[in-house]
Amino acid sequence: MQIRVTENGPYRVTGAVPLATQTIGTDDAGTSREWLAGAPVETPGDNYSLCRCGHSNKKPFCDGTHAKIGFDGAEVATRAPYLAQATEQDGPEVTLTDAQQLCAFARFCDADGQVWNLVEQPGAQAAAATRQQSQDCPSGRLVAWNLAERTALEPELPKSIALVEDPAQGVSGPLWVRGGIQVTAADGDDYEVRNRVTLCRCGASRNKPFCDGSHAAVGFTDAPG
Repeated sequence: MQIRVTENGPYRVTGAVPLATQTIGTDDAGTSREWLAGAPVETPGDNYSLCRCGHSNKKPFCDGTHAKIGFDGAEVATRAPYLAQATEQDGPEVTLTDAQQLCAFARFCDADGQVWNLVEQPGAQAAAATRQQSQDCPSGRLVAWNLAERTALEPELPKSIALVEDPAQGVSGPLWVRGGIQVTAADGDDYEVRNRVTLCRCGASRNKPFCDGSHAAVGFTDAPG
């Protein structure tokens, strides 16, 4: 399984990667609380192309619109591994690492007083909340670590791509690449394989190919056009 970024064009997905929707579920206050799995999305074959410019009339699939609008999909994200980008915050129970530039604006980190405060609190309840909020972060910006063993507390995710929907914000979010699928740049260089990454599909990210939350600012939806 591989996702290849094409120059100023779509993501070329090979290897029969499953595709489905995942919706951010919120509580009555609008706080992100859970992922709601949607139905699988039928793909045109084992290999398919996903829109990267945000303007296809066949979303989530590419229809060639990127060429008509002169889409600039230049990749500007660092190729450095996650730990080289992240800061570390040691709490009494767990460690939290944070690569802020990878934020995809899913907002799970804001629950219960924010994860950066929770990690500083003693006790099993705060530690469990830190782990859960970190694991729900789709971009992998946040990772909780076992303090004693220094091992990442990662969720088990199937190799798949999820189309993120965010009804609380009234927008469609990024492509959530799950389970450790290789993402390769247009120049052939490989990005670090991670359990969780989010790829921009609105075309507006300033950290391409990764999402930076711009879909919320531009009001991106998965509707045609």
